[in-house]
Amino acid sequence: MRFFSLIKLPVVLVLAGLLSACGFHLRGEYSVPEELHTMSFTSYDEYSPLTRYIRAQLELNKVNLVKPSSNTPNLHLTEATIDERTLSLYQNSRAAEKELTYVVKYRVTIPGFGAKDFTTTVNRNYLDNPLTALAKSVERDVIEDEMRQQAAGQMMRQLGRVRAEYEQGHVAPEATNANSTNTNS
Repeated sequence: MRFFSLIKLPVVLVLAGLLSACGFHLRGEYSVPEELHTMSFTSYDEYSPLTRYIRAQLELNKVNLVKPSSNTPNLHLTEATIDERTLSLYQNSRAAEKELTYVVKYRVTIPGFGAKDFTTTVNRNYLDNPLTALAKSVERDVIEDEMRQQAAGQMMRQLGRVRAEYEQGHVAPEATNANSTNTNS
């Protein structure tokens, strides 16, 4: 019995070492580049729920938020929109299933390297039951709030991508665009 416990410990240590050596990270673990550990954050609406979620994500990623200046990196939230599309209909031509698309546009400005525009997109489907009007409105509010939280998380992952572009020199002195990240739930 004691023999098996003596074997288990080295096996666990070797597996942990291999996983950490290969760059494995748990889901949701992403790091903001060191260049962006001190930055300013501005928004088109300082009091929106999305702005609060982004601030919380930045604090979770240990980003020191300072006032905007010309020599500190800046994350500027430029736009957030939500669109609705009908996916299916009931027999009486009322919408049965809808798709919500939440699009967030923002710009990361790094002094000496310029600005880069990013877009993140979150898609969500839900059933639209016309018999439960109050529950339908509450459900939609909850879904939109979850989409905002998910978009804030996607933004942090995209900030992690800035590190690779920063090291490769792809963040040029002129403004460029990045493709969107789509998530279906």
